[in-house]
Amino acid sequence: MPSASETQGTSLAAGQLRFDWVKVARTFLLSRELDRVEETQLHPAKKVLYQFSARGHELGQIVLGTMLTHPHDAASGYYRSRPLLLTLGLSAADSLAGGMGKTGSVSEGRDIGAVYNLPQARSLGATVLPMAGGVGTQYTTTAGWARSILYYRDALGDSGYRGALAVALGGDGSVATNGFWSALTLATTLRLPMLFYIEDNGYGISVPGAQQTPGGNIAANLAAFKNLRIFDGDGCNPRDTLTCLGAGVAAVRTGQGPALVRLTVPRLSGHSGQDSQAYKSPERLAAEQARDPLPRLKAQLVPSRMPEEEWKAMEAAAAAEVAAAVAEAEARPEPDPARIQEFVLAPQPAAGPLPLSRGEGARLNMVAAIRRTLESELRANPKLLVFGEDVGPKGGVHTATQGLQAEFGENRVFDTSLSEEGIIGSAVGLAIAGLRPVAEIQFRKYADPATEQLNDCGTLRWRTANRFAAPIVVRVPGGFFKCGDPWHSLSSEVTFVHALGWQVLFPSNAEDAVGLLRAAMRSDNPSIFFEHRNLLDTASARRPYPGDEFVLPLGVANQVQTGSELTIVTWGAMLERCLAASEGRDGQVEILDMRTLMPWDREAVLASVRKTSRCLIVHEDTLTAGFGAEIAAVVAREAFLHLDAPVERVAVPDVPLPYNIGLMESVLPSVDGIRAAIARLLRF
Repeated sequence: MPSASETQGTSLAAGQLRFDWVKVARTFLLSRELDRVEETQLHPAKKVLYQFSARGHELGQIVLGTMLTHPHDAASGYYRSRPLLLTLGLSAADSLAGGMGKTGSVSEGRDIGAVYNLPQARSLGATVLPMAGGVGTQYTTTAGWARSILYYRDALGDSGYRGALAVALGGDGSVATNGFWSALTLATTLRLPMLFYIEDNGYGISVPGAQQTPGGNIAANLAAFKNLRIFDGDGCNPRDTLTCLGAGVAAVRTGQGPALVRLTVPRLSGHSGQDSQAYKSPERLAAEQARDPLPRLKAQLVPSRMPEEEWKAMEAAAAAEVAAAVAEAEARPEPDPARIQEFVLAPQPAAGPLPLSRGEGARLNMVAAIRRTLESELRANPKLLVFGEDVGPKGGVHTATQGLQAEFGENRVFDTSLSEEGIIGSAVGLAIAGLRPVAEIQFRKYADPATEQLNDCGTLRWRTANRFAAPIVVRVPGGFFKCGDPWHSLSSEVTFVHALGWQVLFPSNAEDAVGLLRAAMRSDNPSIFFEHRNLLDTASARRPYPGDEFVLPLGVANQVQTGSELTIVTWGAMLERCLAASEGRDGQVEILDMRTLMPWDREAVLASVRKTSRCLIVHEDTLTAGFGAEIAAVVAREAFLHLDAPVERVAVPDVPLPYNIGLMESVLPSVDGIRAAIARLLRF
């Protein structure tokens, strides 16, 4: 494959002459000095605990950073991307403070120092999307931002987004990940304004590149990929670097679709500060040192554009700036432990009195109520987007989006490729860009491939110290239906409760579904909205539509039935069974429908148990470590002196849900089984 310098060199020749290589050199020397001080002083002294050197990778990142000048550009990198951040305005002191875990860093000591972010307001150019510790997770969030550019430009008619782009930086190891391929599919099928910049240093820690991608060259392998411009060059050669990146950026900005730039670079240090590189031969190490891009950059400037003395003066200035930055960073205070629980979630609005339902007319099943709520919010909020697999013309496999694409268009209600990583990752990027994504995962089990993106989304506000957030809504159908099975019928809602930073909503009827879903779509926090499959069309869950402004406060349980001798705590499809099991015990059994599991209504549960002195928890998740265990622990701790019987749970034994109807019913909490538990507790 010819390099970009061979195919694009003539057209960029004039730009080569005008390019500000002196500015690049200053940032390069600053980055190199920061790495030197960290590697030789701060890391050995254990003042920086995680150190990821960018030595060898600097040139392309700095050149690229000078090109990210559009106010709606965005970039996302990885742990070796500090040169880009320095180019876009990150100060040396803030950079060092990150590694030292000091205040004033991009995470206030909450995240490793090599994981950066930079809001556009503090940047000289592009927004730097929050990086994460996983490999390849940056690609789909960047694709989401790229899609937001098209939405603002085309659907909302904002001409200020013309020419904007999103760029994802990654190493050669990251091209083997699900995130890379998912984002590549999104970018090429949708012709997104997205640039993939791959820094190929030949190793994924110690694994050679040929074991990450066949032949070790992702650019060559993607030569036949449709709708993708490819540029392949030497990231140690200043002119080749500028030619490749300039051509790639120009292609994206001028509407030619996505582009991929692969530049070969040497990794002049170990993967991290602990890596001795013993897996490389002495010959390999020497060859990499010989490819150091810094001497090549200097040769381009000295003596033709500046004398040796001026270069030395720039080196001295970089050393002085870093020395001052070290002193400033070391003098910064340690983060306050008293504030460590801040920003897990945005503050919840005060609950106040429960809203009055204006429900009248025909009773709707839950799926129709969900559809109508989505419709009303799409009409009210032009930034709301609904998407997932089969949500478009088909209307969703559960019909919750039926007719919505016809009414609101393909820009707002659209199908996605079959990648949950791509669905959730792009939703995060869209939300960071200011849109309101409502993503559907067809079945609870299918959320598992998106686990990394879900976890990263939940911690986003906390780990950026409230600088970024992604308030997405993820609609997740699950639970048993006409039969069971280990895939479509999984419940496991406790998994999401344990995923920090998420609101988890679990309605048991159509009215609550309306109020909770609307609350989620208007919330500043990411939300899991669990749609139990057996409730979507069951008669017991039907209610009149409560109105287009009906919003339920989160964390407020519903007292479905009053009683004085036993409290049942339940949610979802188990409510119907608990009501049936308590028949004939008028005034004895109080039933609380939790409605939301995060936040959950501790006070309502405790107040009820203190009144009745007995507690039974019924849920569909497995018994061991299901959310009922958390409720039981709180009741045992906070209401122990009020209990007249042990706290009891009725749940699915620790097996997957089976397909056979008889087997399924044998493991689900049954009306008879709940009734027997009620009797045992009342006799105790």
